[in-house]
Amino acid sequence: MSSLRRIRAITLKEFRQLSRDRLTFAMVVMVPLIQLLLFGYAINTKVRDIPVALVDQAATSQSRALVARMGASQLVVFTERFTHPHDAETAIIAGRVRAALILPADLERRRQDGRHRGQWLVDGTDTLIASAILQLASLPDDPGLSRPQGNFEVTLFFNPERRAAVNIIPGLIGVILTMTMVLFTASAIVRERERGNLELLITTPVTPMELMIGKIVPYVFAGLVQLVIILTLGFFIFAVPFNGSPLQLLLATLLFIAASLVLGLVISTLAQSQLQAMQMTVFVLIPSILLSGFMFPYEGMPVAAQWLAEGLPATHYMRLARGILLRDADLLSLAPDALWLGGFTLLGLLLAARRFRKRLD
Repeated sequence: MSSLRRIRAITLKEFRQLSRDRLTFAMVVMVPLIQLLLFGYAINTKVRDIPVALVDQAATSQSRALVARMGASQLVVFTERFTHPHDAETAIIAGRVRAALILPADLERRRQDGRHRGQWLVDGTDTLIASAILQLASLPDDPGLSRPQGNFEVTLFFNPERRAAVNIIPGLIGVILTMTMVLFTASAIVRERERGNLELLITTPVTPMELMIGKIVPYVFAGLVQLVIILTLGFFIFAVPFNGSPLQLLLATLLFIAASLVLGLVISTLAQSQLQAMQMTVFVLIPSILLSGFMFPYEGMPVAAQWLAEGLPATHYMRLARGILLRDADLLSLAPDALWLGGFTLLGLLLAARRFRKRLD
């Protein structure tokens, strides 16, 4: 009986401690809630509303009807229109569209002769999107027909074999850097407090901004080491192509590393212990893996999930890494994502420095 009383006393103590630890209690509720919403609502492997470009050189009623039927499938949305296929290829490389539909001037004659009515140019780096476009390209000329007549020729850019590794490895850079960089700095300030080093910092002339910058600089080099490891293994083991400029990729990765480290610093200024810092990091890691486009196409997500994804540094880096590595894009064509990461880093540094106080709490 005395043993049961002691167990009961310890159990009640733990319940009281749990009720006082609001962050841990929130984790008990929020982790299953977030995962349920992400997997059940936001994650969708059925791709819809793929942004594509149109080059209609025929400009006839037949071509307009064909384009309208393509749009009615809800698989694609014609977001840009060009007069020359080269402009459409440029839009694909820049990541503004995922594919382009080319309708030649002799569209009607091709249809009558049973030849290819036109051509789809497709960004093959995302295998799910490429498969959706291939399905759309096989639509019959007449919806009443059971099989296609004169369907479209499809050209897959950057990944003609549709190998999943070509899409996954560049995205994996963003996932691994997010996991490590945010975790490294998320416990930076609270670690100083728990070890008693905060007293030493108080007696120094170091400003909050200098402290924040000094905290992230060593981990920048750690992130670059991880980048080299992933790229080397991806190239030699999985034969992932490196079509872009190494300097462009380095600059994009530095922007992302800085943004991830600053995000960890902000978490560190909010947490009261290293355990809390790790718990708060989970709230960043789960959406970063599921909503960034690493596992599931961005186009398959509901609008609300896309808004949330736009607030994550990993989403913007996925576009940068895949664009530079696979499509030979440059930072100028991917400027919105690069500028977003730079702005996020500056705002995060200001917020972390403002929240930090050179005094013991």
